[in-house]
Amino acid sequence: MADETRGAAGGTCLIVHPVLQVFHKGDSQISSGRDSASMISEISGLAEAIHLDILDVVSCNVRKISAGHFLGKGVREDVVALVEEFDPTVIIVNAALSPVQQRNLEIEWKSKVIDRTGLILEIFGKRAQTREGKMQVELAALSYQRSRLVRSWTHLERQRGGAGFMGGPGETQIELDRRIIDDKITSLKLQLEQVRKNRDLQRRSRERVPFPVVALVGYTNAGKSTLFNTLTGADVFAEDLLFATLDPTMRRLKMPGGRDVILSDTVGFISDLPTHLIAAFRATLEQVQYADVILHVRDISSPETEDQRLDVISILKDLGIDYDVDPRVVEVFNKIDLLDRDQGFGAWLRDPEMRGRQVPVSAVSGEGLDVLLSVIEATMMGSQTEMVITIDASNGKAFSWLHRHASILERQDDESCEKVHLRVSIEDGEYQKYLGLFSGQSIS
Repeated sequence: MADETRGAAGGTCLIVHPVLQVFHKGDSQISSGRDSASMISEISGLAEAIHLDILDVVSCNVRKISAGHFLGKGVREDVVALVEEFDPTVIIVNAALSPVQQRNLEIEWKSKVIDRTGLILEIFGKRAQTREGKMQVELAALSYQRSRLVRSWTHLERQRGGAGFMGGPGETQIELDRRIIDDKITSLKLQLEQVRKNRDLQRRSRERVPFPVVALVGYTNAGKSTLFNTLTGADVFAEDLLFATLDPTMRRLKMPGGRDVILSDTVGFISDLPTHLIAAFRATLEQVQYADVILHVRDISSPETEDQRLDVISILKDLGIDYDVDPRVVEVFNKIDLLDRDQGFGAWLRDPEMRGRQVPVSAVSGEGLDVLLSVIEATMMGSQTEMVITIDASNGKAFSWLHRHASILERQDDESCEKVHLRVSIEDGEYQKYLGLFSGQSIS
């Protein structure tokens, strides 16, 4: 039976979903505010994202976490019976397991076991395409692997002698493995730091060519890549899979008013994002911090849309973005084509915290995209003022400064080619700085 059910691409799996419970004065309640069925659907989607065939899902209440196994004896015995029946390639536990718990479950179930973090790392490893993305995945995987160096295999029981950098006398295989991993982690961090410096140079270069950046963020599978493709005419991989996009992608987009912007698609967020991945992908997400507009794309058709919103807010907060007060944030209610129009989405549009920064759209049908583009333009303008500044054609310093600190909307050279008239959009504070530096210039 096992051979008949084994998937051709990714293999087969059993999913074990623990429902954690806490106690208050003798009464038990589910500790997670999220619906258990939705959480099972999400972990199933993660498994399907790497083409695993799901043989069965075991949902179980966990009143007390076992230090050695996480799960109680009865649940473990139920899984043993399923393993004997199905012979799965892997068993996925929808929780964060300690190294000891993972090892003990593998011994008892006689099968490969991975937890939620391991599964997400597996997806990231298969999806990363760019050199930076691959390095970030490897860094996250090494950090995760380092914590799992617990005498899980027989070769780790051996003592290995040596000399010099190969390890001193009596150094255990675990210590040697850990040192090798530490060296790789150090090397990758140095390489990623160089990538970050290069990105900063590229960002400063973009600032000299005044293209504002519009960043798409949101929960995984919210439709960011579909929206990106629809707006830019690109062909970024967009499929109904969790984490369909990992590597940041940028395209130029012309706005209705004629301005060019850079639209950036980013990795999708997810609840309980493993700390290894938050650290590893911080460099990728840093571009969001410098964006002129942040579009939070929400799957408004999902019953979990509010919980997903809170997850995104939490991760943005880690990046130093105060969601409710940051004027750059715009909520995009995507997938309205899947909504029951009788129910509508009026309640969300009246959210006082967002002060009207919410736009319902369908990335598939195109409905609402014209309104979205108008909101993007209005958000970019913010507190900026349009004016015409005339400078000497030979004044390279003033010209360069305006490129860095303002948006140049139009340029006209006079007939003598001695003067340049620039129509710019500039923030009030930057305008005052300009007056202090170049007070002799003509402004109209």
